Amino acid sequence: MGNTGSSQKVSSQDRAILDLKIQRDKIYQYQKRITALTDRETEIARECLARNDKRRALLALRRKKYQETLLSKTDSQLAQLEQLTGQVEFALVQKDVLFGLQQGTKVLQAINKEIGGIEAVDRLMEETAEARAYQEEVSQMLEGSLSTQDEEDVEDELEALEREVAGPVQLPAVPREPLPERPQRPVEVQEESQEPTRTPVLAS
Repeated sequence: MGNTGSSQKVSSQDRAILDLKIQRDKIYQYQKRITALTDRETEIARECLARNDKRRALLALRRKKYQETLLSKTDSQLAQLEQLTGQVEFALVQKDVLFGLQQGTKVLQAINKEIGGIEAVDRLMEETAEARAYQEEVSQMLEGSLSTQDEEDVEDELEALEREVAGPVQLPAVPREPLPERPQRPVEVQEESQEPTRTPVLAS
């Protein structure tokens, strides 16, 4: 009986730790997937800029930033929860840990739904009516989801990509033919007034 009571005392803590590990593993899996997806979205933004489609380029970069922000927030939240579960007074913070796990699960579900795989990313490039409806849906979903700093980061990245796509500024070619010679003007020699040479007088 004593053993049963002992196992019950730690079961809730063990369960929370296990749930945290499961969420952490999912985070790592999503990070790998998102790395591949964000690379593709950067390519899409570059392709859109090459076609002078700045609107869709911005949409791809905002979606990329949103995914990165979601993962970053969930990752830091899990780190905090891991510290809480390691405390001796786990019973005092159990409610906070469970609430945090629930919130983490919701975020992970949102990430999983929002990522959608490479196919969903490529739909940003399509011109069909269905694809345009999807692009509008993504745009509305992102509305208000990014902080002011995130939006500034996206704008900075867009400007950097625009410079990259535009390439280096083309300066005029240096003429290979020799420049015409300047006309020779007669040099006017001005006579300088010369002071009479003084003969040194020897002292007698």
